[in-house]
Amino acid sequence: MPEDQKTIKAAISVINCICYDQRVLKIAEVIRSLNAEVTIIGRVTTGCANPEIKPFRTLRFRMLFRRKFLFYGFFNIRLFFHLLLHSYDLLVSNDLDTLLPNYLIARLKKIPLVYDSHEYFTGVPEIQHKPFVKWVWLTIEKKIFPHLKYIMTVSDSISDQYFKEYGIRPLVVRNCARTVNHLVPQSRKEIGVPDNHLFLIYQGAGINVDRGAEELIDAIEKTEGVFLLIAGSGDVLSSLKNKVSYSGAGSCIRFIPKMAWEELMRFTKSADAGLTLDKKNNPNYEYSLPNKLFDYISAGLPVIASDLTEIRKIVTENGIGILIPEVNPEEISQAICQLRDKPQLLSELRKNSQIASETINWENEKNRVLGLYQEVLEELKKSPHGRG
Repeated sequence: MPEDQKTIKAAISVINCICYDQRVLKIAEVIRSLNAEVTIIGRVTTGCANPEIKPFRTLRFRMLFRRKFLFYGFFNIRLFFHLLLHSYDLLVSNDLDTLLPNYLIARLKKIPLVYDSHEYFTGVPEIQHKPFVKWVWLTIEKKIFPHLKYIMTVSDSISDQYFKEYGIRPLVVRNCARTVNHLVPQSRKEIGVPDNHLFLIYQGAGINVDRGAEELIDAIEKTEGVFLLIAGSGDVLSSLKNKVSYSGAGSCIRFIPKMAWEELMRFTKSADAGLTLDKKNNPNYEYSLPNKLFDYISAGLPVIASDLTEIRKIVTENGIGILIPEVNPEEISQAICQLRDKPQLLSELRKNSQIASETINWENEKNRVLGLYQEVLEELKKSPHGRG
């Protein structure tokens, strides 16, 4: 085999559960297609849907600590020493919480590093009222970001924000969903959807604070003829279940746990519409393009969505849903009633979403990733240090 065709060894680091992070898995597939051997490094998590993720090698650190500083510190130290003691030609860091060890090893070994920022990390709501925690992450970002060559992120707004802060505009690779035309929808009868009810789905691996789930439950309680499926996991899930148990909407709301993406999409495809209700009260959500939005488009669903910068562009340009000005039970209920009471509107929005899915999909979006990694591999060919 010619020298420039040697197998590249790439290490992808992510602190989330490996088997549920669709962006990581999709990008790993692109890297592998360029004759690379991919190792995905993460952590041991409970309830993993897919312990073996073929054709990739996986490494999961068993965590001694579960929360806050010790959790992140332990993971980053383990990651640093693993990367130091093993031979890789290319490093890929997913989000700020894996960047420091990757950057140090990339500099030490003189190998390429690609940074994929899945969100505006320093703007997430969980750290906005924790000055010291936010200062730590901002300090790491400010010290490293200006020295990075290959950077991706998930929306134009986040890319613009990084340009304002650092004079660097990351490549935008939206986390579009794969096409799901081959999947058979789950039976509504098996799900428990009553006849003649509008079937809504609210899904996500991060059903957390300020994502509108509490207000959605209040809206369902006051809206007749509607069934809601909440699919996934998150910090507020337990409180949501308690809220439902004390509400009058228990018979109209069902929870299902996080599951493999293709299995989840069988539920999604059976729904009438999907909801994404992130609030405007933190920069990360304002600039985000939630994964669930692209899942709904892939399934050909109309959406009810909060009026955020990036979401607004997708919804209005493609005519696929209803934007609500404020995330409160009244606005959510009003939007639901429009879809429930106007079958022609529902049909039109569904048709537009199906049309949008023909272009807004990972099969098209991955070409951006392919171009970036082809550039990285060209650098590796020219580098005397690029073989580990």
